[in-house]
Amino acid sequence: MDDRGGSFVAVRRISQGLDGRGNTCHSTSAEVVAGSAAWLGRGLSCVCAQRRESDARPSFDLTPAQEECLQRLQSRMDVAYDSSVPEHQEALRALWNAAFPEEELRGLISEQWKEMGWQGKDPSTDFRGGGFISLENLLYFARNFPKSFQDLLRKQEGDRSVWEYPFAVAGVNITFMLIQMLDLEAVKPRTLVGAIFLKFLSENESAFDLIYCITFKLMDHQWLSMRASYMDFNTVMKSTRRQLEKELLSEDVARPEDLPSYGLLSR
Repeated sequence: MDDRGGSFVAVRRISQGLDGRGNTCHSTSAEVVAGSAAWLGRGLSCVCAQRRESDARPSFDLTPAQEECLQRLQSRMDVAYDSSVPEHQEALRALWNAAFPEEELRGLISEQWKEMGWQGKDPSTDFRGGGFISLENLLYFARNFPKSFQDLLRKQEGDRSVWEYPFAVAGVNITFMLIQMLDLEAVKPRTLVGAIFLKFLSENESAFDLIYCITFKLMDHQWLSMRASYMDFNTVMKSTRRQLEKELLSEDVARPEDLPSYGLLSR
């Protein structure tokens, strides 16, 4: 996401009831309104680029298994979304089918995508900040926690704002925020939070995807608790990051499923 300006989307809620990896790594309807400032991109860069002094810790050495797992995840992160790649096309179609099984997609470029909270009729333009992994994250969420996915997509829980965050673009922002927060582009972790995550990853290859789901649901929980509207998105993301870091540092957490916010998810 670029912080030099551009356009944003906010979603105006129309109705409450829209239809709708140790040894080795272990595998396992809305109205869209355009505006003038890139609030999501600019807001996210504010959330993710800053590094507090408390985060400046020595680097942590990795076991060979953890190093392998990190490299595999980084390989996923390096894949840019390419609309000419059949695998990417199929993943995008699969996301649509999971989101709106009752509605046939007319094309990979279609006004229909705005119903999911993309900024325009071509979702590929919104993957710049997160790459293909951000699409994989959304698809994992839809397949593994379909009820929570649908609740967030259709804004079915809580007393919602008239002007809501756009679901899909918020998802891409969450992928980017997690990559920054967990310091996943580094050769080895430089924060305790990052080291804890790599332990999770060495025991569960899907740890990043799972934490993504937890974070998305936590973000929406914070959104509702703060009675936020779209101009508050940056503040909500900061609050979500602080809460997630706090939970990851808890002595009682040995895996993503131990995070208190995991309990917010439902299948």
